Amino acid sequence: MAGGAALVLPGLGGMAADHLDPPARTDPNVDSTPDRAADIADLYAFHTDTSVVLALTFAGPQATSEPATYDRDVLYTINISNAGGRTEAEIPLRIRFAPGNADGTYGVQVENLPGVTGPLSGPVEQVLSQDGVRVEAGLFDDPFFFDLQGFKDTAATGTLMFDSTRDFFAGQNLTAVVIEIPRDRIANGANPIDVWATTARFGGQL
Repeated sequence: MAGGAALVLPGLGGMAADHLDPPARTDPNVDSTPDRAADIADLYAFHTDTSVVLALTFAGPQATSEPATYDRDVLYTINISNAGGRTEAEIPLRIRFAPGNADGTYGVQVENLPGVTGPLSGPVEQVLSQDGVRVEAGLFDDPFFFDLQGFKDTAATGTLMFDSTRDFFAGQNLTAVVIEIPRDRIANGANPIDVWATTARFGGQL
């Protein structure tokens, strides 16, 4: 499964969502055992004068009473292209979860971070820092705004019926990994920066 965004330094490109896609594996209306952990929600990419921030969200939306989703059998990859073909990842950031403590509480590991010696790993639900890079994995309020009812009404009638005050994702959570990297480790001259994410389940489909 995949979702993508485009980041152009110094300007910002477009973003795309990937909720419940493909439906045969992730949509509970189609599959009675949806693979929520591998379902990408959104990939956000933006920058400041000094850093690039990437946020991969998945396993949502869900009620605020539910815990975060950490699946040791899913590999999350945020792919960054800054040279050559724009669909070839020069910097693939690989993210995994696993029980990190004796009591079974989870930890996160991120590999291939530019400028970082070895993988960055540590507990979830807190900011981890190493060699100028910061990572946090955990439960977040879903930042995506979308009027689902307006979309359905528009599709049914052919008339735009969106309401800017109606947000289907309001008051719902999801799991996310947020990574902040110094901008000079991503930028490559005047080349555009393309960013996309994929998930892969070890052992095949559920």
